[in-house]
Amino acid sequence: MAPSKSVLVVLFDGVQPLDVAGPMDVFALAERFTGGPGLPYVVRTASLGGGGVRGAGGLRLVPDVDLLEVGDPDILLVPGGPGAEEAGHRLAGWLRHRAPGINRVVSVCTGAYVLAEAGLLDGRRATTHWEACDDLAAKYPKVTVDPNPIFVKDGPIATSAGVTAGIDLAIALVEEDYGRAAAHEIARLLVVFLRRPGNQAQVSLQLSAQVASSDPLREVQDWAVDNLAEDLSVPAMAQRAGLSTRHFARAFTEQVGVTPGRYVDLIRLEAAQRMLTDTADGVTRIARRCGYGSPEVMRRAFIRDLEVSPTQYRRAATMRVSARG
Repeated sequence: MAPSKSVLVVLFDGVQPLDVAGPMDVFALAERFTGGPGLPYVVRTASLGGGGVRGAGGLRLVPDVDLLEVGDPDILLVPGGPGAEEAGHRLAGWLRHRAPGINRVVSVCTGAYVLAEAGLLDGRRATTHWEACDDLAAKYPKVTVDPNPIFVKDGPIATSAGVTAGIDLAIALVEEDYGRAAAHEIARLLVVFLRRPGNQAQVSLQLSAQVASSDPLREVQDWAVDNLAEDLSVPAMAQRAGLSTRHFARAFTEQVGVTPGRYVDLIRLEAAQRMLTDTADGVTRIARRCGYGSPEVMRRAFIRDLEVSPTQYRRAATMRVSARG
């Protein structure tokens, strides 16, 4: 296993405790699934001056160290919360000085304000909580704010949307550091999505399947997720795996828990749900991008598995967002 990676989580008055606890839990769970001696991540919290802070909702948090006395971590995580903008003014100088020596700087939710105030997002694409996107863009015009993704990675900087998106981003960092299998198991344990979701189900359709134990099949799984519009027939996937069609189908079903055809159905459906919720693309374009070929084929898939049409699904998702606002 690779050497332990140090993670430093910044604390400040008005921080959102969930933005802190969610990613920290992901990093802590990584120990269970990475194997080998030592901890995959060593996580510490810090505040300016090293004093305790009062989080949003009144929870008091006591940091491990003073920001001014700590070395450069491998990952610096800046959470959000009602106090993020004020924290940005106080932390800007420290961030500008220290960020160049840090491999990855990430923010959760409105923690993007802290990075923006320090100029770290200038000329970069970024995101934050959907409710704050317009405000962030107005206050920091040098930042290209994208309100759609659940997280955005631009070079060594990554920003994420609201609260639970911090968990998604942390899982993505684990996948980057220790592989998809470890990230997959953490996602399953936390009952979240390995990839950005488009619905409100507790477990994503992709996570309901297992990760194949053999490299050729696992590689085909990953390739299929990233190439939905390609030929994902059993013969085509078998050829990519270097196996006969019969051997591939049998081995895939045994290792993944579903047939190759059903796996393709699930990943295409989940991608379509995500696009319907998070993009303004029309149904025809989404059907083409997800490999359905036509809106009618996609509609039948939605009716079969979700009992609603794509249009009804998008309408319901829009109503959920409106209700949260």
